[in-house]
Amino acid sequence: MLLEWWNDIVAWFSSIEGRRVLTDAILPFAAILVAGLLAGLIARSSVKRLITQQERRYKSSAVETLIAAGRKAAEWHTLTAQEKEYVEHQIAEAEVRVRMLPSSGASLAADWSAHKLASMKRNSASYTFQAEQDLVEYQDGLIAWHAKPSQAKKLFAQDLAAWKYEGGAVEDDLLVKQREWAAAQQTETLQTTS
Repeated sequence: MLLEWWNDIVAWFSSIEGRRVLTDAILPFAAILVAGLLAGLIARSSVKRLITQQERRYKSSAVETLIAAGRKAAEWHTLTAQEKEYVEHQIAEAEVRVRMLPSSGASLAADWSAHKLASMKRNSASYTFQAEQDLVEYQDGLIAWHAKPSQAKKLFAQDLAAWKYEGGAVEDDLLVKQREWAAAQQTETLQTTS
């Protein structure tokens, strides 16, 4: 039964009518289908390349803004109040832009840069050399993250963990002092209202 059906199909395609259907309908349809698939694949790769290029451009812009803010943070003690306010705004905007990037380790890079910028601001007042060293390290770290996010992500995570460990004791002391101050204020308020 199956063999007869196959023989009938082959015989029909061998006939004049079958050849006409093949050349007038089936082959053009197949050519259009293949051309459409190729056009879709080409368009898809072009759009992917365009999106990747845009993401790279946004990432470069955010890194450039953070580096510019780092340069200002290295000389923080020489800035006027208005310049400091502008730089703070620039830092906050760049940090948000970095966090929103779909790149590996974007959140870690933002946290790392915030910590480094705070360190540079502190060191700019009395240790100019240290602030300059921090700036070089900061620039190198951000450029490394821009070039190879996954490798820099590991370094950022290690630095943040080390800083958290080092700062843990200081934060604990600060919390104790804040609680003592809050208790003293509450006691003082109760005494003045009585």
